[in-house]
Amino acid sequence: MSGPLDGVRILDLTSVILGPYAAQNLADMGADVTKVESLQGDIMRLSGPMRSPKMGHFYLTNNQNKKSISVDLKSPEGHDIFLKMAADCDVVLYNIRPKAMARLGLSYEDLCKVNPEIIYVGAFGYSERGPYAGRPAYDDLIQGEVGIPHLVQQAGADVPRFAPFVLADRLVGLQTANAVVAALYHKKATGQGQRVDVPMFEGLTSVIAGEHLAGKLFEPAIGPSGYQRSISPNRRPYATKDGHICVMVYSDKQWQIFLDLIGKSELFENDARFASQNARLDNIDHVYGYLSDIISTRTSKDWIETLLAADIPVTPMNSVEDLLRDEHLNDTGFFETVEHPTEGQIVKMAIPTEWSKSQPEHRLHAPQLGENTTEILGNLGLSNADINDLVQKGIVHDPGATS
Repeated sequence: MSGPLDGVRILDLTSVILGPYAAQNLADMGADVTKVESLQGDIMRLSGPMRSPKMGHFYLTNNQNKKSISVDLKSPEGHDIFLKMAADCDVVLYNIRPKAMARLGLSYEDLCKVNPEIIYVGAFGYSERGPYAGRPAYDDLIQGEVGIPHLVQQAGADVPRFAPFVLADRLVGLQTANAVVAALYHKKATGQGQRVDVPMFEGLTSVIAGEHLAGKLFEPAIGPSGYQRSISPNRRPYATKDGHICVMVYSDKQWQIFLDLIGKSELFENDARFASQNARLDNIDHVYGYLSDIISTRTSKDWIETLLAADIPVTPMNSVEDLLRDEHLNDTGFFETVEHPTEGQIVKMAIPTEWSKSQPEHRLHAPQLGENTTEILGNLGLSNADINDLVQKGIVHDPGATS
């Protein structure tokens, strides 16, 4: 067994980040994932830096543990190939709009004809039940629509800004992988497949509203929206004498210990703004501002040693380069240099979960476009002559095929 999803067969029709990230999480858990690409391939193959054409860094980090078949699904032959694969799989995962899937003849109803127990999972912009159905959606658009840039500016940024990583795609990608696993559990219990939609707008709204409805959660409202701690302008890494650190003094006990350390024990008893968690939340700008002033009086090393010894949460403020040198990550083997068959030496990240019985493992490198086309078609019963004919006609692509 190569992970808890060993034996699950998934067709990954997705591209860019959301879908491939979801599918990679499932592949890392042991699922047999076949990435079904157009003859041009996933657009993220073109996102550099890269050593080889169509092997960009974004593609490499979102498509390990998968096989790749490259096929023209708009052709009758390519359409038939996909239906043959779908007849013998558990899950079809896609992230184009449902109407586009229907135009390809690959709707849920189409696939149920060849596999009535199929789990058909779509991750796209908006629920099909609302007026935004069918609109194009990208990470930046969804971030803006759920209010992230507004919250960033509310927290003190000079202008509204997106999160500096593809937050919407990755969070909704995890929600998508979670939905697939739940649907598999339902199928195991009932024998029934089903259609599952995972809309980005609703998915990320659930994350943001769960934190920031605040007083608006209640009817009638008992206060404004916005979780005070998250949007405080003073919630940030704190400047020390020689750099920055991240400190979390949160509970009553932690504040008592911290104030003892700096010789200000009386503040907890005499200043109502520090006296309880709710009081600190109501006065969060002052509390974090005070903390910022105190932290600025010592070096980073001094604070980290002092606060760790007092069991107060503290970390350095790392860069990406710092992560590569991190003592903990290196001791646990999180980063490893491996040999990719076409890209040479690359940094591989560990699967970030640890299991006592069914540990997931890295089985496959991120494939070249169509790297496994011949193998997959052969498993469908096509002869070498049939496969070569499809290659010559431009129906499928195999980088190892002779033209």
